[in-house]
Amino acid sequence: MVHIEYCETVIIGAGQQGCGVAASLQEIGHAAVVVEKAEVGHAWAHERWDSLLVGSGNRTIQLPGWAYDGADPDGTMSGRELARHLRRYAVERKLRVLQHTEVRAVECPSEVSDRDDVRFLTHLSTGAVFESRNLVAAVGGYAKPRLPDFAPEVDPAIRQVHSRDYRNPASLPDGAVLVVGAGISGQQIADELADVGRSVFLSVGRHRVFPRHYRGRSIHEWMYIFSLYDDFVAADVGTGDPTKLPGLPVTAVTNRGADLNLGTLAEKGVTLVGSVRAAQHNVLSVDDNVVAIAQDSGRSLRAILHKIDTGIHRRGFVAPEQHSPPAVNMQHITNFGNKLDLTHHEITTILWCTGFGPDYRFLPKQALDDHGVPIQEKGMLGALPGLYYAGLPDGNSLHLTGIPATVECGRFIARQIHIDSVPRSGTSQSVLVP
Repeated sequence: MVHIEYCETVIIGAGQQGCGVAASLQEIGHAAVVVEKAEVGHAWAHERWDSLLVGSGNRTIQLPGWAYDGADPDGTMSGRELARHLRRYAVERKLRVLQHTEVRAVECPSEVSDRDDVRFLTHLSTGAVFESRNLVAAVGGYAKPRLPDFAPEVDPAIRQVHSRDYRNPASLPDGAVLVVGAGISGQQIADELADVGRSVFLSVGRHRVFPRHYRGRSIHEWMYIFSLYDDFVAADVGTGDPTKLPGLPVTAVTNRGADLNLGTLAEKGVTLVGSVRAAQHNVLSVDDNVVAIAQDSGRSLRAILHKIDTGIHRRGFVAPEQHSPPAVNMQHITNFGNKLDLTHHEITTILWCTGFGPDYRFLPKQALDDHGVPIQEKGMLGALPGLYYAGLPDGNSLHLTGIPATVECGRFIARQIHIDSVPRSGTSQSVLVP
């Protein structure tokens, strides 16, 4: 016999976004259950490399009703530390989380309407079914590792590893390593490999780089003060503006002190090569674009510094001058050419830092477009009554996917659920929440 249980809201995913929504609902008296296929914070603890640092900084590790309470507010915690932080939060807030329980499918009756109390049937791997009025998909956009189509064309003797499966330098075979991708993952991993003496090649791509500190404050404090997230944290920018580049900015470095960019990597001896476009056995075709990519990232860096300087001047803030502003040092950066011979350079491993893609196949088909992408508004409102998303990009902005947006996302969704529930109750209760 199938066990069927009703809960007002079912939340899928127990990362920071899922826990944040559950806690936000708890704050205003609404019941929720969080369903997690592994454990709270699993991706941070088990699907990232050992030395990963959370680039937004400890001050931004905030959850509803819970600010960072450690001894290093200006530091950067590791992925595993963040996972422990989330687990402690879930326990202390007494969130209802079903761990090691996978969602097999979510049904939505075709005749469902705003008036219905049962809009969704969530089928679990245990055989149980949850009926709910609301469903929050909090699995973000980082579920499936993304590899280029030409990866199978690479010589089988070359070991290929996605960043999700990389743990530390000792886990790789001897020989030189090609890291593909110059975002947060690619630069942090290339930096770590260079620090232990490995021969490293880094295939560059359009990316942003920010300093960790500027004029007496962390870069994330300035971004908060001047509301710069939407300007600079973009998912896919096609405007032609070289100061607006895709992806989250690179800020954190393994030694927790210095800045990290193509210039600092080149100074350490990392060989920069162009963006990889194709593979034929042991030869990769690459763009001859190293210098151009580094120059664009430098312009992006100068643009955010200019915005901060302008804001400080206009508002009369007191901030120390920085006589040597952060910059991408071009001294050791040169173009590589358009071919990379893996055998000639003794490269035995390709580490694909090419990102992740979303996986929402568990949702009803009417919630997705023809490509399986969620149909959404403002990054949080779904196409079906009672369907919400936590951790999705909003148009060209990645702001909502970042840790600093956890409280904002959680409370926005909780307010929408509260607004939806009060008028149907027939009471005079206010729809306004504290």
